[in-house]
Amino acid sequence: METFAHDSGVTNKVIAKNGIGLGAMIAIVISWDRNKSILYAIIHGILGWLYVIYYFLTKEK
Repeated sequence: METFAHDSGVTNKVIAKNGIGLGAMIAIVISWDRNKSILYAIIHGILGWLYVIYYFLTKEK
């Protein structure tokens, strides 16, 4: 007799789509620290990893 696990219909793809990504979170924190602007933080959060890479390429040393 074969048994099968209960399929709840929730996949990893659905869970990842519903949460905020790591790139967006890092971008928001960096943007807030640099600009202190909620509007910029939202825009940079949408851009995610693109803004994180841009920040590290252009930050002052």
